[in-house]
Amino acid sequence: MAWAPGGGARRVWRDASLSAVVAGAVAVVVSFAGPLTIVVRAAHAGGLDEARLSSWIWAVAVGSGVTGLVLTLRHRVPVVAAWSTPGAALLVTQLDEMPYATAVGAYLAAAALTVLAGVTGWFDALMRRIPAAVVSAVLAGILLRFGLEACRALQDAPAVAGVMLAGYVVLQRVAPRYAIAAPLAAAVMVAAVTGTLSVGGVRLALAHPVFTVPAWPGAALVSLTLPLFLVTMSAQNAPGVGALREAGYAVPSGPLVRDTGVASAVFAPFGAHALNLGAITAAICAGPDAHEDRDRRYVAGLSCGVLYIAVGLFGTTVAGLFAALPPALVSAAAGIALLGALGGSLSGAFTEARDRTAALVAFLTTASGVTLMGLGAAFWGLVLGVICRAVPILTKRNANSIDEPVRRE
Repeated sequence: MAWAPGGGARRVWRDASLSAVVAGAVAVVVSFAGPLTIVVRAAHAGGLDEARLSSWIWAVAVGSGVTGLVLTLRHRVPVVAAWSTPGAALLVTQLDEMPYATAVGAYLAAAALTVLAGVTGWFDALMRRIPAAVVSAVLAGILLRFGLEACRALQDAPAVAGVMLAGYVVLQRVAPRYAIAAPLAAAVMVAAVTGTLSVGGVRLALAHPVFTVPAWPGAALVSLTLPLFLVTMSAQNAPGVGALREAGYAVPSGPLVRDTGVASAVFAPFGAHALNLGAITAAICAGPDAHEDRDRRYVAGLSCGVLYIAVGLFGTTVAGLFAALPPALVSAAAGIALLGALGGSLSGAFTEARDRTAALVAFLTTASGVTLMGLGAAFWGLVLGVICRAVPILTKRNANSIDEPVRRE
């Protein structure tokens, strides 16, 4: 559904809700509490100074925020942009082996491939050929870890995680709009009372973007550009589109991927390794807990975009605030916020009997976290799921071709 410019601000105000705003905030917390630590590790592995690390945080946060805001307003769908978490993990082992300017050149080359995939319609064609059950299974495999970590948080911090889980179960039935907001606030208060919330080391400081002149990547086209492109497309963009479609949004995947590629190219010289469609964060903002009315959930995307930009402007300050939250609180918040999306994905994956074997293989492969040839579990989940789904079709075709001469006789 396209965005109508007239009266846009009034419509946003009318459609705004606390649950949607909180869903966007939870998506930002999830993004920074875990994936940001991978970016920091990659920066340390590459020997980057504090200025370049701050610029990197600025680039991925502001880039994600601006991209998400533009796409959400354009399509009136809770489109969440994010940075490539598996791409950042890839950089942990890559940045110590090449000059930073060469890595930036590789970022730009990966962004160009992403734009090409979106413009040519290749990504749309690919998404049409991947069975919906397999995509749902891959998304469920990604989300499963967060649900399990929410349960494990009960062991690490029973008071904090218990308040969130109990509050969610009760409010989901009596006041679903506040089923995340109220338990999250209560959990923060419990963390403050029990002394597990520490903000003493946080300092206020604006980030200063640092422009790096890209160098020709050379051999990094194979060692970094291609893997970065593949893991971002398979582990982020494909599940990101799947999350939106799972929530009932008929989004044009090609243009969305193209626009994230353009954004990646714009912010790459400032440190953004890859911007893409969010998968986990999109599931939070597009899920039923954001709002019971699907047409009003786009406000969660706007909330997420604005908060991303705020995080980027203050760089390491806001990152320090997120780091001050107890890990158990973050795990519980993320897992509980994704329960609805996880249930929907499992339902979509295993509804049809003919798809169950392929969906099960895709689900287990993705949930296993296996990495082969530098490519992550989501990629292999998609590949193996598609192969398993194609086997009955190929077998049937072969049987028909064998029977055909007999029928002619």
